[in-house]
Amino acid sequence: MSKCFVRSLSLVASLSMVVSAAALGASGYHLIKTIRIGGDGSWDHVTLDSAARRLYIARATHVLVFDVGQNKLIGEIPDTPGVHGVALAPEFNRGFTSNGHADTVTIFDLKTLKTLSHVKTGTDPDGIAYDPVSGRVFTLNGDSSDLTAIDASRGVALQTVALGGSPEAEIADGAGKLFVTLFDKNQLVTFDTRKLAVTSRWELPSCNEPSPLAMDQRNRRLFIGCRNQRMQLSMRIMAVF
Repeated sequence: MSKCFVRSLSLVASLSMVVSAAALGASGYHLIKTIRIGGDGSWDHVTLDSAARRLYIARATHVLVFDVGQNKLIGEIPDTPGVHGVALAPEFNRGFTSNGHADTVTIFDLKTLKTLSHVKTGTDPDGIAYDPVSGRVFTLNGDSSDLTAIDASRGVALQTVALGGSPEAEIADGAGKLFVTLFDKNQLVTFDTRKLAVTSRWELPSCNEPSPLAMDQRNRRLFIGCRNQRMQLSMRIMAVF
């Protein structure tokens, strides 16, 4: 359950991580531009549609849609209470929001941004991801410690599967696997997106409360952010790829 809302009313569109000013100078990275977004609501996850040049910004009760080419807001998806994130399925022209306070997913049209339907999930859907291999969207339901699979083409929930812990972040590997961090168990699980089943469970003894998750697709490596101010490279996962 991501609680690290950003209260600022500005969006810094230059870096994907926060680093010190000294590190910026040493590395050559520098601030390009600060864009004032404004509006109401705290911030959570942002999702970039690189093909359409759109940035989806979760703002507590609605999602702002920002054109990164024109540097301006172009619309919003309303009525998404407690929204945490957005997943995109461009081949079906659909987007999906995880509405933590409503225990639902809002499905919207990527071109018009119009709401198409709502789907029930487990309790407090937070992380959300689309897996193109199975054609399914997956929500991580923090309070019910499970995952809900949604058929992206039909817009219907298929199954909710227990994960054995409170899920925080997920990433699809492009080969039919979903990796999920369990915040309260210090674990990483592997989930089969077609069989809808947990297939592996990995202990992370040196990683307290694993939260963010990223993947180097080319080198098949996972990077896990930990609340004890460290990052873990999951070398052991290599054996199951």
